[in-house]
Amino acid sequence: MPFKLTILGCSSAIPTINRNPTAQLMNVNERFFLIDCGEGTQVQLRKYQLSFQRINHIFISHLHGDHYFGLIGLISSMHLLGRNKELHIYAHKELKEIVDLQLKASNTELNYPLFFHSLPEVDETIILEDDNIRISNLILDHSIKCSGFLFEEKRSSRRIIKSNVEKYNVPFDKMNSLKDGADWINPQGEIISNDILTTENSLPHKYAFCSDTRYHESLIEKIKGVDLLYHETTFMKDLEDRAMKTGHSTTYQAAAIAKKGKVKKLLIGHYSQRYKNLEDLLQETKDIFSNTSLSFAGLVIDFKEI
Repeated sequence: MPFKLTILGCSSAIPTINRNPTAQLMNVNERFFLIDCGEGTQVQLRKYQLSFQRINHIFISHLHGDHYFGLIGLISSMHLLGRNKELHIYAHKELKEIVDLQLKASNTELNYPLFFHSLPEVDETIILEDDNIRISNLILDHSIKCSGFLFEEKRSSRRIIKSNVEKYNVPFDKMNSLKDGADWINPQGEIISNDILTTENSLPHKYAFCSDTRYHESLIEKIKGVDLLYHETTFMKDLEDRAMKTGHSTTYQAAAIAKKGKVKKLLIGHYSQRYKNLEDLLQETKDIFSNTSLSFAGLVIDFKEI
């Protein structure tokens, strides 16, 4: 089952020719989830040949423009291209007012149902769940209300060992119970252990998205052990005071969260425009947490390879 992340943009505040603001696309079993929608996101989707009509759920972390200014354009393009299936947006409640006003001002009546789901401002809870995925919000410490997101793949069913199932003459109608972990009791009353008939499937993957935020130790338990942590590194360590004042984090702070949370891999981003050489941020982060990578537009991370 695919579990992949594509980076569409990873810069802070102001888009440039070479850097787009925050946007990421999660592929979970060929279901696509957009995380943030900075200016130019729909162009990036086209650039990397990703169909935005397959996106049914959009998560907006907060209402600074570099995280949502691309949303109304994406909504409009979906409409103009004849979309008819519903779209769900998860964001702080003020975003609905903004989008409704933009649609009203342009006299646009969407061809498709658009649903808004307000993010909790204080509580952390499951905001979307289905058979494959569980998505929760994470309260971040920014200069305005801000939410991170935790994507947790649900454990896959056990895999049938065909040769052993045939050997013990297990009926076909028992396959689902075997996949769920049940033993097989044959007509003679003999118990055939499930681990003889099946094998464990791959462990479920976890992804934590944390941007924008000050250093926030309460995150450690919430993101503990995730396969991949995306954590902003707007500034290098010498600008810690600036980071605190503006509601952001430094390289060292992001690395400390990753290390204390015992995550497998750290992905950094949301770089300040002042940094032309991003390798400086990478090397500084690696001083604390070695398994760190830079995010960049077009990067695809397959969680099976982490």
